[in-house]
Amino acid sequence: MKRFIVTAIWTVTVGSVAIAQPESQVLTLSQCRTLALENNKQIAASKQSSASAVYTAKSAYGNFLPNISASGAGMYNSKEGTIDMLGYGIDYEIGTLYSVGLTVEQPIYMGGKISAGYKMAKLGQAIAEKQEVLTATEVIEATDQAYAGVVRATEMTRVAEAYNELLASLLTTIESAYRNGMKPKNDVLKVQVKVDESTLAMRRAENALRLAKMNLCHYIGLPLDSAIQVSEDFMQASYIKADSSPVSSTGQATGLQCALSAVSNSLAAIENRPEYSMLSSQVDLAKQELKLNRSELLPKIGVSASYNYIHGIEIGNRTLLDDGIFMAMVSVSMPLFHFGERSNKVRAAKAKMLQAELDREEGIESMTLELTQAANNLDEATLELTIADRSLTQAEENMRVSRSMYDAGMETLADHLEAQALWQQAWQTRVDAVYSLYLAHIAYQKASGTLLAE
Repeated sequence: MKRFIVTAIWTVTVGSVAIAQPESQVLTLSQCRTLALENNKQIAASKQSSASAVYTAKSAYGNFLPNISASGAGMYNSKEGTIDMLGYGIDYEIGTLYSVGLTVEQPIYMGGKISAGYKMAKLGQAIAEKQEVLTATEVIEATDQAYAGVVRATEMTRVAEAYNELLASLLTTIESAYRNGMKPKNDVLKVQVKVDESTLAMRRAENALRLAKMNLCHYIGLPLDSAIQVSEDFMQASYIKADSSPVSSTGQATGLQCALSAVSNSLAAIENRPEYSMLSSQVDLAKQELKLNRSELLPKIGVSASYNYIHGIEIGNRTLLDDGIFMAMVSVSMPLFHFGERSNKVRAAKAKMLQAELDREEGIESMTLELTQAANNLDEATLELTIADRSLTQAEENMRVSRSMYDAGMETLADHLEAQALWQQAWQTRVDAVYSLYLAHIAYQKASGTLLAE
Protein backbone atom coordinates (compact mmCIF):
# COMPACT_ATOMS: atom_id res chain seq x y z
CA MET A 1 0.00 0.00 0.00
CA LYS A 2 1.24 3.47 -0.75
CA ARG A 3 2.88 5.42 2.06
CA PHE A 4 0.33 8.24 1.95
CA ILE A 5 -2.26 5.96 3.56
CA VAL A 6 -0.05 5.45 6.62
CA THR A 7 0.44 9.18 7.09
CA ALA A 8 -3.34 9.54 7.34
CA ILE A 9 -3.40 7.33 10.44
CA TRP A 10 -4.05 8.92 13.83
CA THR A 11 -0.62 9.81 15.16
CA VAL A 12 0.64 11.27 18.45
CA THR A 13 -1.17 14.54 17.88
CA VAL A 14 -4.72 13.80 16.85
CA GLY A 15 -6.94 16.36 15.21
CA SER A 16 -9.87 16.83 12.97
CA VAL A 17 -10.17 16.71 9.23
CA ALA A 18 -11.71 19.48 7.27
CA ILE A 19 -15.08 17.86 6.90
CA ALA A 20 -16.99 20.80 8.35
CA GLN A 21 -17.77 24.02 6.62
CA PRO A 22 -15.00 26.67 6.34
CA GLU A 23 -16.91 28.99 8.63
CA SER A 24 -16.92 26.40 11.44
CA GLN A 25 -15.58 27.55 14.77
CA VAL A 26 -12.33 25.81 15.68
CA LEU A 27 -12.12 25.02 19.39
CA THR A 28 -9.15 23.87 21.41
CA LEU A 29 -9.47 21.62 24.43
CA SER A 30 -8.53 24.55 26.67
CA GLN A 31 -11.25 26.73 25.13
CA CYS A 32 -13.84 23.99 25.61
CA ARG A 33 -12.89 23.66 29.27
CA THR A 34 -13.19 27.40 29.75
CA LEU A 35 -16.58 27.54 28.05
CA ALA A 36 -17.83 24.61 30.11
CA LEU A 37 -16.74 26.22 33.37
CA GLU A 38 -18.35 29.52 32.39
CA ASN A 39 -21.67 28.12 31.18
CA ASN A 40 -22.31 25.16 33.45
CA LYS A 41 -25.27 25.74 35.78
CA GLN A 42 -24.00 23.34 38.41
CA ILE A 43 -20.83 25.39 38.77
CA ALA A 44 -22.85 28.59 39.01
CA ALA A 45 -24.95 27.01 41.76
CA SER A 46 -21.86 25.83 43.65
CA LYS A 47 -20.39 29.33 43.49
CA GLN A 48 -23.55 30.74 45.04
CA SER A 49 -23.33 28.07 47.73
CA SER A 50 -19.75 29.14 48.47
CA ALA A 51 -20.81 32.78 48.66
CA SER A 52 -23.60 31.88 51.07
CA ALA A 53 -21.15 29.95 53.25
CA VAL A 54 -18.82 32.97 53.38
CA TYR A 55 -21.60 35.23 54.64
CA THR A 56 -22.69 32.59 57.14
CA ALA A 57 -19.15 32.46 58.56
CA LYS A 58 -19.05 36.25 58.83
CA SER A 59 -22.39 36.20 60.59
CA ALA A 60 -21.14 33.58 63.07
CA TYR A 61 -18.05 35.67 63.80
CA GLY A 62 -20.31 38.54 64.83
CA ASN A 63 -21.41 36.52 67.86
CA PHE A 64 -18.00 37.17 69.45
CA LEU A 65 -18.60 40.94 69.37
CA PRO A 66 -20.83 43.13 71.56
CA ASN A 67 -24.44 43.51 70.66
CA ILE A 68 -25.35 47.20 70.66
CA SER A 69 -28.98 48.25 70.44
CA ALA A 70 -30.89 51.49 70.79
CA SER A 71 -34.46 51.87 71.98
CA GLY A 72 -36.95 54.65 72.16
CA ALA A 73 -40.57 55.15 73.09
CA GLY A 74 -42.96 58.07 73.04
CA MET A 75 -46.46 58.69 74.33
CA TYR A 76 -48.90 61.55 74.43
CA ASN A 77 -51.64 61.76 77.06
CA SER A 78 -54.10 64.67 77.32
CA LYS A 79 -54.79 64.00 80.97
CA GLU A 80 -54.32 67.10 83.16
CA GLY A 81 -55.68 68.40 86.47
CA THR A 82 -54.85 69.35 90.04
CA ILE A 83 -53.42 67.27 92.86
CA ASP A 84 -54.02 68.22 96.50
CA MET A 85 -50.78 67.85 98.38
CA LEU A 86 -50.31 69.20 101.92
CA GLY A 87 -53.20 71.52 101.49
CA TYR A 88 -51.88 72.96 98.25
CA GLY A 89 -53.38 72.49 94.90
CA ILE A 90 -50.67 71.52 92.37
CA ASP A 91 -51.47 71.53 88.67
CA TYR A 92 -50.20 68.63 86.56
CA GLU A 93 -50.17 67.71 82.90
CA ILE A 94 -48.97 64.42 81.45
CA GLY A 95 -48.64 65.66 77.86
CA THR A 96 -45.75 64.12 75.94
CA LEU A 97 -43.69 61.40 77.60
CA TYR A 98 -40.67 59.84 75.84
CA SER A 99 -37.59 57.82 76.61
CA VAL A 100 -34.43 56.84 74.68
CA GLY A 101 -31.82 54.29 75.62
CA LEU A 102 -28.64 52.51 74.55
CA THR A 103 -27.79 48.96 75.59
CA VAL A 104 -24.51 47.04 75.16
CA GLU A 105 -24.44 43.27 75.70
CA GLN A 106 -21.27 41.17 75.68
CA PRO A 107 -21.14 37.39 76.13
CA ILE A 108 -18.25 36.32 78.37
CA TYR A 109 -18.62 32.55 78.45
CA MET A 110 -21.24 30.54 76.60
CA GLY A 111 -19.87 27.08 77.26
CA GLY A 112 -18.04 27.08 73.92
CA LYS A 113 -21.23 27.58 71.93
CA ILE A 114 -20.06 30.69 70.06
CA SER A 115 -16.63 29.33 69.15
CA ALA A 116 -18.12 26.00 68.07
CA GLY A 117 -20.72 27.76 65.94
CA TYR A 118 -18.07 29.89 64.28
CA LYS A 119 -15.82 26.89 63.55
CA MET A 120 -18.81 25.04 62.10
CA ALA A 121 -19.53 27.98 59.82
CA LYS A 122 -15.88 28.08 58.66
CA LEU A 123 -15.94 24.34 58.04
CA GLY A 124 -19.13 24.78 56.06
CA GLN A 125 -17.35 27.40 53.99
CA ALA A 126 -14.42 25.03 53.38
CA ILE A 127 -16.79 22.22 52.35
CA ALA A 128 -18.63 24.55 49.96
CA GLU A 129 -15.34 25.60 48.37
CA LYS A 130 -14.24 21.98 47.95
CA GLN A 131 -17.64 21.14 46.48
CA GLU A 132 -17.06 23.89 43.95
CA VAL A 133 -13.71 22.32 43.05
CA LEU A 134 -15.30 18.88 42.81
CA THR A 135 -18.05 20.17 40.54
CA ALA A 136 -15.48 21.87 38.31
CA THR A 137 -13.48 18.63 38.17
CA GLU A 138 -16.53 16.64 37.12
CA VAL A 139 -17.43 19.22 34.48
CA ILE A 140 -13.90 19.18 33.06
CA GLU A 141 -13.85 15.38 33.00
CA ALA A 142 -17.17 15.28 31.13
CA THR A 143 -16.00 18.01 28.73
CA ASP A 144 -12.74 16.19 28.02
CA GLN A 145 -14.65 13.00 27.32
CA ALA A 146 -16.99 14.85 24.96
CA TYR A 147 -14.03 16.53 23.22
CA ALA A 148 -12.25 13.19 22.87
CA GLY A 149 -15.49 11.76 21.50
CA VAL A 150 -15.43 14.33 18.68
CA VAL A 151 -11.80 13.52 17.90
CA ARG A 152 -12.52 9.80 17.89
CA ALA A 153 -15.60 10.22 15.67
CA THR A 154 -13.60 12.43 13.32
CA GLU A 155 -10.88 9.83 13.04
CA MET A 156 -13.39 7.03 12.54
CA THR A 157 -14.84 9.06 9.67
CA ARG A 158 -11.36 9.32 8.21
CA VAL A 159 -10.89 5.55 8.49
CA ALA A 160 -14.23 4.90 6.80
CA GLU A 161 -13.42 7.30 3.96
CA ALA A 162 -9.96 5.83 3.40
CA TYR A 163 -11.35 2.29 3.33
CA ASN A 164 -14.11 3.32 0.93
CA GLU A 165 -11.58 4.98 -1.38
CA LEU A 166 -9.43 1.85 -1.24
CA LEU A 167 -12.34 -0.38 -2.22
CA ALA A 168 -13.51 2.06 -4.89
CA SER A 169 -10.05 1.98 -6.43
CA LEU A 170 -10.06 -1.82 -6.35
CA LEU A 171 -13.55 -1.86 -7.90
CA THR A 172 -12.34 0.33 -10.76
CA THR A 173 -9.45 -2.07 -11.38
CA ILE A 174 -11.71 -5.15 -11.22
CA GLU A 175 -14.29 -3.62 -13.58
CA SER A 176 -11.57 -2.76 -16.09
CA ALA A 177 -10.24 -6.31 -15.90
CA TYR A 178 -13.77 -7.70 -16.32
CA ARG A 179 -14.37 -5.62 -19.43
CA ASN A 180 -11.15 -7.00 -20.87
CA GLY A 181 -12.19 -10.55 -20.04
CA MET A 182 -9.55 -10.99 -17.36
CA LYS A 183 -11.85 -11.22 -14.32
CA PRO A 184 -15.23 -12.91 -13.82
CA LYS A 185 -18.41 -10.98 -13.11
CA ASN A 186 -18.55 -12.55 -9.67
CA ASP A 187 -15.38 -10.67 -8.63
CA VAL A 188 -16.99 -7.37 -9.60
CA LEU A 189 -20.07 -8.22 -7.53
CA LYS A 190 -17.98 -9.20 -4.50
CA VAL A 191 -16.10 -5.91 -4.51
CA GLN A 192 -19.30 -3.93 -5.19
CA VAL A 193 -20.85 -5.44 -2.06
CA LYS A 194 -17.82 -4.36 -0.03
CA VAL A 195 -18.04 -0.85 -1.51
CA ASP A 196 -21.72 -0.63 -0.57
CA GLU A 197 -20.95 -1.82 2.97
CA SER A 198 -18.18 0.75 3.31
CA THR A 199 -20.53 3.48 2.05
CA LEU A 200 -22.96 2.58 4.83
CA ALA A 201 -20.09 2.60 7.32
CA MET A 202 -19.17 6.11 6.11
CA ARG A 203 -22.74 7.31 6.68
CA ARG A 204 -22.75 5.84 10.17
CA ALA A 205 -19.41 7.46 10.95
CA GLU A 206 -20.66 10.85 9.73
CA ASN A 207 -23.80 10.55 11.86
CA ALA A 208 -21.70 9.58 14.88
CA LEU A 209 -19.49 12.62 14.31
CA ARG A 210 -22.48 14.93 14.11
CA LEU A 211 -23.88 13.49 17.34
CA ALA A 212 -20.49 13.79 19.07
CA LYS A 213 -20.29 17.47 18.12
CA MET A 214 -23.79 18.07 19.47
CA ASN A 215 -22.77 16.38 22.70
CA LEU A 216 -19.72 18.63 23.02
CA CYS A 217 -21.84 21.71 22.34
CA HIS A 218 -24.16 20.60 25.13
CA TYR A 219 -21.31 20.56 27.65
CA ILE A 220 -19.73 23.85 26.60
CA GLY A 221 -22.99 25.77 26.43
CA LEU A 222 -23.25 26.34 22.68
CA PRO A 223 -26.36 25.71 20.58
CA LEU A 224 -26.49 22.04 19.63
CA ASP A 225 -26.44 22.82 15.91
CA SER A 226 -23.33 25.03 16.14
CA ALA A 227 -20.76 24.44 13.41
CA ILE A 228 -17.61 23.49 15.30
CA GLN A 229 -14.34 21.70 14.73
CA VAL A 230 -11.71 20.56 17.18
CA SER A 231 -8.16 21.79 16.83
CA GLU A 232 -4.88 19.93 16.50
CA ASP A 233 -3.87 20.29 20.16
CA PHE A 234 -5.42 17.06 21.37
CA MET A 235 -3.30 14.91 23.66
CA GLN A 236 0.10 16.41 22.95
CA ALA A 237 1.67 14.46 25.76
CA SER A 238 4.54 12.04 26.22
CA TYR A 239 2.25 9.22 27.36
CA ILE A 240 0.75 8.90 23.86
CA LYS A 241 3.96 7.63 22.26
CA ALA A 242 3.98 4.39 20.37
CA ASP A 243 7.13 3.22 22.16
CA SER A 244 5.82 4.01 25.64
CA SER A 245 5.26 0.40 26.63
CA PRO A 246 5.09 0.04 30.40
CA VAL A 247 6.89 -3.30 30.23
CA SER A 248 10.37 -3.73 28.83
CA SER A 249 11.43 -6.55 26.53
CA THR A 250 12.75 -8.44 29.56
CA GLY A 251 9.35 -8.33 31.23
CA GLN A 252 10.46 -5.92 33.95
CA ALA A 253 8.28 -2.96 34.92
CA THR A 254 9.52 0.34 33.56
CA GLY A 255 9.51 3.78 35.16
CA LEU A 256 5.87 4.50 34.20
CA GLN A 257 4.52 1.39 35.88
CA CYS A 258 6.68 1.86 38.96
CA ALA A 259 5.62 5.50 39.28
CA LEU A 260 1.94 4.62 38.98
CA SER A 261 2.33 1.87 41.56
CA ALA A 262 4.09 4.23 43.96
CA VAL A 263 1.48 6.92 43.58
CA SER A 264 -1.42 4.52 43.97
CA ASN A 265 0.00 3.43 47.33
CA SER A 266 0.54 6.98 48.54
CA LEU A 267 -2.02 8.72 50.75
CA ALA A 268 -0.61 12.03 49.51
CA ALA A 269 -2.25 11.43 46.12
CA ILE A 270 -5.61 10.85 47.80
CA GLU A 271 -5.22 14.02 49.85
CA ASN A 272 -5.18 16.06 46.64
CA ARG A 273 -8.80 15.17 45.96
CA PRO A 274 -11.54 17.55 47.09
CA GLU A 275 -13.55 14.57 48.30
CA TYR A 276 -10.82 13.78 50.84
CA SER A 277 -10.89 17.30 52.23
CA MET A 278 -14.68 17.24 52.35
CA LEU A 279 -14.70 13.98 54.31
CA SER A 280 -12.13 15.36 56.76
CA SER A 281 -14.15 18.55 57.14
CA GLN A 282 -17.28 16.51 57.80
CA VAL A 283 -15.49 14.81 60.71
CA ASP A 284 -14.34 18.18 62.08
CA LEU A 285 -17.85 19.52 61.62
CA ALA A 286 -19.29 16.64 63.64
CA LYS A 287 -16.77 17.32 66.41
CA GLN A 288 -17.79 20.96 66.59
CA GLU A 289 -21.45 19.96 66.63
CA LEU A 290 -20.68 17.77 69.65
CA LYS A 291 -19.08 20.76 71.38
CA LEU A 292 -22.07 22.90 70.47
CA ASN A 293 -24.46 20.46 72.12
CA ARG A 294 -22.22 20.09 75.17
CA SER A 295 -22.32 23.84 75.65
CA GLU A 296 -26.00 23.52 76.55
CA LEU A 297 -24.91 21.66 79.72
CA LEU A 298 -22.43 24.34 80.81
CA PRO A 299 -22.98 27.69 82.57
CA LYS A 300 -23.29 30.91 80.58
CA ILE A 301 -21.97 34.28 81.65
CA GLY A 302 -22.66 37.63 80.08
CA VAL A 303 -22.49 41.33 80.93
CA SER A 304 -24.64 44.19 79.77
CA ALA A 305 -24.74 47.95 80.28
CA SER A 306 -27.49 50.38 79.42
CA TYR A 307 -28.19 54.09 79.60
CA ASN A 308 -31.75 55.43 79.40
CA TYR A 309 -33.05 58.97 79.39
CA ILE A 310 -36.70 59.68 80.33
CA HIS A 311 -38.51 62.98 79.84
CA GLY A 312 -42.11 63.91 80.60
CA ILE A 313 -44.93 64.72 83.06
CA GLU A 314 -45.14 68.33 84.22
CA ILE A 315 -46.15 69.14 87.79
CA GLY A 316 -46.36 72.72 88.93
CA ASN A 317 -44.71 73.94 85.76
CA ARG A 318 -41.77 71.67 86.43
CA THR A 319 -40.81 68.51 84.50
CA LEU A 320 -41.00 65.58 86.86
CA LEU A 321 -38.99 63.12 84.72
CA ASP A 322 -35.88 64.66 83.17
CA ASP A 323 -32.88 62.48 83.93
CA GLY A 324 -30.65 59.69 82.67
CA ILE A 325 -30.19 56.28 84.26
CA PHE A 326 -27.10 54.08 83.86
CA MET A 327 -27.26 50.41 84.70
CA ALA A 328 -24.72 47.56 84.51
CA MET A 329 -25.53 43.89 84.96
CA VAL A 330 -23.79 40.53 85.09
CA SER A 331 -25.91 37.49 84.32
CA VAL A 332 -25.06 33.88 85.08
CA SER A 333 -27.23 30.92 84.13
CA MET A 334 -26.60 27.27 84.98
CA PRO A 335 -28.71 24.46 83.54
CA LEU A 336 -29.75 22.01 86.23
CA PHE A 337 -32.17 19.45 84.91
CA HIS A 338 -33.90 19.04 81.56
CA PHE A 339 -35.18 15.45 81.76
CA GLY A 340 -32.40 14.17 79.47
CA GLU A 341 -33.20 16.49 76.57
CA ARG A 342 -29.76 18.08 76.34
CA SER A 343 -27.70 15.07 77.40
CA ASN A 344 -29.37 12.95 74.74
CA LYS A 345 -28.52 15.60 72.15
CA VAL A 346 -24.89 15.19 73.19
CA ARG A 347 -25.10 11.43 72.79
CA ALA A 348 -26.68 11.83 69.36
CA ALA A 349 -23.93 14.25 68.30
CA LYS A 350 -21.27 11.81 69.51
CA ALA A 351 -22.82 9.01 67.46
CA LYS A 352 -22.91 11.29 64.44
CA MET A 353 -19.22 12.08 64.92
CA LEU A 354 -18.34 8.38 65.02
CA GLN A 355 -20.39 7.89 61.86
CA ALA A 356 -18.49 10.69 60.13
CA GLU A 357 -15.17 9.08 61.08
CA LEU A 358 -16.31 5.73 59.69
CA ASP A 359 -17.51 7.43 56.49
CA ARG A 360 -14.12 9.06 56.17
CA GLU A 361 -12.29 5.73 56.54
CA GLU A 362 -14.65 4.13 54.02
CA GLY A 363 -14.14 7.02 51.63
CA ILE A 364 -10.35 6.80 51.88
CA GLU A 365 -10.43 3.08 51.10
CA SER A 366 -12.76 3.64 48.15
CA MET A 367 -10.60 6.45 46.75
CA THR A 368 -7.46 4.33 47.20
CA LEU A 369 -9.08 1.49 45.27
CA GLU A 370 -10.26 3.94 42.61
CA LEU A 371 -6.78 5.41 42.25
CA THR A 372 -5.18 1.98 42.03
CA GLN A 373 -7.71 0.88 39.41
CA ALA A 374 -7.18 4.10 37.44
CA ALA A 375 -3.42 3.55 37.53
CA ASN A 376 -3.84 -0.04 36.34
CA ASN A 377 -6.18 1.08 33.54
CA LEU A 378 -3.70 3.72 32.40
CA ASP A 379 -0.89 1.17 32.46
CA GLU A 380 -2.93 -1.32 30.45
CA ALA A 381 -4.15 1.33 28.00
CA THR A 382 -0.55 2.33 27.32
CA LEU A 383 0.34 -1.26 26.50
CA GLU A 384 -2.79 -1.61 24.34
CA LEU A 385 -1.72 1.38 22.26
CA THR A 386 1.73 -0.12 21.77
CA ILE A 387 0.19 -3.38 20.60
CA ALA A 388 -2.28 -1.53 18.36
CA ASP A 389 0.59 0.40 16.73
CA ARG A 390 2.43 -2.83 16.07
CA SER A 391 -0.70 -4.52 14.70
CA LEU A 392 -1.43 -1.61 12.38
CA THR A 393 2.11 -1.68 11.01
CA GLN A 394 1.79 -5.40 10.38
CA ALA A 395 -1.65 -5.01 8.77
CA GLU A 396 -0.36 -2.30 6.47
CA GLU A 397 2.56 -4.45 5.35
CA ASN A 398 0.28 -7.46 4.93
CA MET A 399 -2.07 -5.43 2.73
CA ARG A 400 0.82 -4.16 0.63
CA VAL A 401 2.11 -7.69 0.05
CA SER A 402 -1.43 -8.94 -0.58
CA ARG A 403 -1.99 -6.33 -3.29
CA SER A 404 1.25 -7.23 -5.00
CA MET A 405 0.41 -10.91 -4.93
CA TYR A 406 -3.15 -10.29 -6.12
CA ASP A 407 -1.93 -8.16 -9.03
CA ALA A 408 0.48 -10.96 -9.92
CA GLY A 409 -2.36 -13.51 -9.83
CA MET A 410 -0.90 -15.34 -6.85
CA GLU A 411 -3.70 -14.55 -4.37
CA THR A 412 -7.46 -14.78 -4.55
CA LEU A 413 -9.76 -11.80 -4.38
CA ALA A 414 -11.28 -13.06 -1.13
CA ASP A 415 -7.86 -13.15 0.53
CA HIS A 416 -7.05 -9.66 -0.69
CA LEU A 417 -10.37 -8.28 0.54
CA GLU A 418 -9.71 -9.90 3.90
CA ALA A 419 -6.30 -8.22 4.06
CA GLN A 420 -7.93 -4.86 3.40
CA ALA A 421 -10.57 -5.52 6.05
CA LEU A 422 -7.89 -6.47 8.57
CA TRP A 423 -6.07 -3.22 7.81
CA GLN A 424 -9.26 -1.24 8.42
CA GLN A 425 -9.91 -3.09 11.67
CA ALA A 426 -6.34 -2.50 12.84
CA TRP A 427 -6.68 1.22 12.16
CA GLN A 428 -9.99 1.37 14.01
CA THR A 429 -8.44 -0.55 16.89
CA ARG A 430 -5.66 2.01 17.14
CA VAL A 431 -8.17 4.86 17.11
CA ASP A 432 -9.99 3.22 20.00
CA ALA A 433 -6.69 2.56 21.78
CA VAL A 434 -5.69 6.23 21.65
CA TYR A 435 -9.18 7.26 22.74
CA SER A 436 -9.15 4.76 25.62
CA LEU A 437 -5.69 5.88 26.68
CA TYR A 438 -6.76 9.49 26.90
CA LEU A 439 -9.87 8.62 28.89
CA ALA A 440 -7.73 6.48 31.20
CA HIS A 441 -5.35 9.42 31.64
CA ILE A 442 -8.22 11.77 32.51
CA ALA A 443 -9.68 9.23 34.95
CA TYR A 444 -6.26 8.84 36.57
CA GLN A 445 -5.85 12.58 36.94
CA LYS A 446 -9.29 12.84 38.55
CA ALA A 447 -8.57 9.93 40.87
CA SER A 448 -5.27 11.50 41.96
CA GLY A 449 -6.72 15.01 42.34
CA THR A 450 -4.55 16.58 39.63
CA LEU A 451 -7.10 17.16 36.84
CA LEU A 452 -7.49 20.87 37.60
CA ALA A 453 -3.73 21.31 37.77
CA GLU A 454 -3.42 21.16 33.97
